[in-house]
Amino acid sequence: MPKAIFGSDFQFLPHSEVLTFEEIARLARIFVALGVEKLRLTGGEPLVRRDVERLVAMLAQIDGVRDLALTTNGSLLAKKAATLAAAGLRRITVSLDSMDDAVFRAMNDVDFPVDKVLEGIEAARSAGMAPIKINMVVKRGLNEGSIVEMARHFRGTGMILRFIEYMDVGNTNGWRLDDVVPAAEIVRELDAVFPLEPVDPNYRGEVARRYRYRDGAGEIGIIASVTHPFCSACTRARLSAEGQLYTCLFAAHGHDLKALLRGGADDDAITERIASVWRVRDDRYSELRTSATAGAPKVEMSHIGG
Repeated sequence: MPKAIFGSDFQFLPHSEVLTFEEIARLARIFVALGVEKLRLTGGEPLVRRDVERLVAMLAQIDGVRDLALTTNGSLLAKKAATLAAAGLRRITVSLDSMDDAVFRAMNDVDFPVDKVLEGIEAARSAGMAPIKINMVVKRGLNEGSIVEMARHFRGTGMILRFIEYMDVGNTNGWRLDDVVPAAEIVRELDAVFPLEPVDPNYRGEVARRYRYRDGAGEIGIIASVTHPFCSACTRARLSAEGQLYTCLFAAHGHDLKALLRGGADDDAITERIASVWRVRDDRYSELRTSATAGAPKVEMSHIGG
């Protein structure tokens, strides 16, 4: 979250406007009854939520949840990994855009070093989380020089490094098409040093294109929302902290579920509302992206996660 916009004087939501853990768990149960099998906690930064381990435990106990994961910037992971694993978290994704402190800080405007993120990753591995995924957003002129270094560091560790094309999520990151390092360029650069071969997707709708090292040192993923949109196979719904349902990462508005929760609606009514939104879903932002749409109002990444 850029400090120039979300600084110390920014007025965040009062706590009363944020969904309680019980409300989140209730909605999760309804989504699971509709066929959802995978849940992911994102942010912003989910580990700043007080007692988030309790929410993890509540979600892990829902019958039908096959996969419970969390995405974090790693700043608090060293402290939280063991308790998160004990609560039922099995998988984690950590954002890390470079092994170089200066580059990392320039990309993320953060006040913690790379070593702190690596410490958190190791704590997650020690706690038994697997597979651990590392997300690297690649931005031209900032960290494309870190691509091979990142691959070298995580090869052979059992962790999956994923390279993500810089996306025009929200309106505060100053996105330009010229800043995008295309997936094909990333693959060519890696293949020249560590020969790669493509791998079939794990499931329909998987957002990352998979490649493995030909020498058996593991695999990487490429998320290419800009140059290879995957809207037609997308199956993701997103729930914001204050109870808005978003059907696309690039959506301009959400659908209010909190009003139903706090207005006395029963599960059947909430189920029908979710289904009615999903039935008419026609999001195709990445397929339709133009210079005009790229600047259109959109929800911020820090609001609804990846």
